[in-house]
Amino acid sequence: MQKLVVIVGPTAVGKTKLSIEIAKRFNGEIISGDSMQVYKGMDIGTAKITTEEMEGIPHHLIDIKEPDETFSVAEFQTLVREKITEITNRNALPIIVGGTGLYIQSVIFDYHFSESESDRPQINLQDKTPLELHKKLESIDPESARKIHPNNVRRVIRAIEIFEQTGKTMTDLQSEQKKTILYNTALVGLTMDREILYERINKRVDMMMEEGLLSEVEHFYKNGISRDAQSVKAIGYKEIYDYLDGKVSLDEAIILLKKNTRHYAKRQFTWFRNKMDIAWFDLTEEREHLKKTREIIDFIAGKLQLKSNT
Repeated sequence: MQKLVVIVGPTAVGKTKLSIEIAKRFNGEIISGDSMQVYKGMDIGTAKITTEEMEGIPHHLIDIKEPDETFSVAEFQTLVREKITEITNRNALPIIVGGTGLYIQSVIFDYHFSESESDRPQINLQDKTPLELHKKLESIDPESARKIHPNNVRRVIRAIEIFEQTGKTMTDLQSEQKKTILYNTALVGLTMDREILYERINKRVDMMMEEGLLSEVEHFYKNGISRDAQSVKAIGYKEIYDYLDGKVSLDEAIILLKKNTRHYAKRQFTWFRNKMDIAWFDLTEEREHLKKTREIIDFIAGKLQLKSNT
């Protein structure tokens, strides 16, 4: 069974820095587990790792899509599994790093997608409002409707499409999935005191604005990338689009961006807690970073029976 390290946790908790340390210790290569870092030009808003920050460690699944293209969980599953095999064949250790829970789960478990999930034609639902779409889903699949917010139009439509093309609800299909793990996996989760994490998120957003997030989003806006594009639905882009559309002031957009990011971090943590059997490590105390890093390295070495380079 192929060996795999997975590092998960909410945004801004410190996954990137830790992943580099682990890759150095175990001759690792990093696979991005972020559904938005696949898009070219979305650098600041997705906190995409820079070449300098990579410190020579190979990274995969970054900048592989144009901003107007779609990217599905089924496509992610295929690409990542290919990368895991390639990296393993180089006698290196594949390390998935990211916060998009369903995407990561789809890789490590024996999760099969229906045709409608992997290559689904668009059903003409453009004339319906988000609330009307959600009510339609509620009549088809009440359980999915309860879990999916009406504003998450893309997921609502996907759930409707699955039913119309397979005759089964998303809830039914998910319940049929096997929970067989496919890799010898060390699942590492990073957590932090919530108030400290939220403070880090707020500071990160301020830094993104200083680094030119507005200009980054303006480039998409001026080049005709629709706000309906999957890429623009990312936090940090949709809020700035509202500002560029004149719906809110820039200050209001920044406040909303911070709020949405904090809420997203909370959802990420809840999702990982409920869906996967993860070994959690608390990074609240910055002065204990080296100690925690050593604990994580020892956990991975023991779990996968590996020898560290140091």
